[in-house]
Amino acid sequence: MVLETKGLIKVYGGKNESNTTNALNGVNIKVKRGEFVGVMGPSGSGKTTLLNILGGIDKATSGEVKINGKNIDDLNKNSLALFRRENIGYIFQDFNLLDSLTVKENVMLPMILDGNRSSKMENKSKVIMEFFDIYDIGDKYPYNISGGQQQRTAICRALINDPVIVLADEPTGNLDSKSSNNVMDNLKRMNEGRGSTILMVTHDAFAASFCHRVIFIKDGKIHMEIMKKKNRKEFFDRILDCLAVMGGDRR
Repeated sequence: MVLETKGLIKVYGGKNESNTTNALNGVNIKVKRGEFVGVMGPSGSGKTTLLNILGGIDKATSGEVKINGKNIDDLNKNSLALFRRENIGYIFQDFNLLDSLTVKENVMLPMILDGNRSSKMENKSKVIMEFFDIYDIGDKYPYNISGGQQQRTAICRALINDPVIVLADEPTGNLDSKSSNNVMDNLKRMNEGRGSTILMVTHDAFAASFCHRVIFIKDGKIHMEIMKKKNRKEFFDRILDCLAVMGGDRR
């Protein structure tokens, strides 16, 4: 199992119970190698809190998170930072690219931080940038390329260290429909062509329809889960139905 959570609870607030908020209420999730899993739910349902805990950015009040069999709560600050860099790839809604670095330098950044040899960085970045069709713009800067190209750059950066899991936070949130379709096609290629394991938080039913299964969270609990059985159009319609039942966003 690449990712497993047991009884995740996250409480925000003070000691007085009347001032506390339960963002997560006993969440159990399992993700197998090679799966593409979506997480959806209404605003305030706990999706972002869950993603932050899975990525080691935040800590659960109780429960545990195991990635590749390792309980990340057992790691100290420095060990966790190294573990995250080596095992978890991140794709953010706003790309989080550095404008002072070229596209290629942004892609290589995790390897640079790890002190890899330049020849290794050049070879790995070339392979992955060619896979996502951005090698020819490697010398350009993020502000000189399209939103779709920026997101593909962010995807390449997330994959450069061959992480065991990629956590995607609203990867189509800032994109138009054409760019969203391109990004999801690339995430699909990444999952199917490279065998990458992906967990994606999204409000977008279209984006979620690319997943193998979708977990719906409401009030900090897993409300329901559906699997893709037929084609993407049928799955898209089922996702919309689930969101309507939950009172979620049908975007």
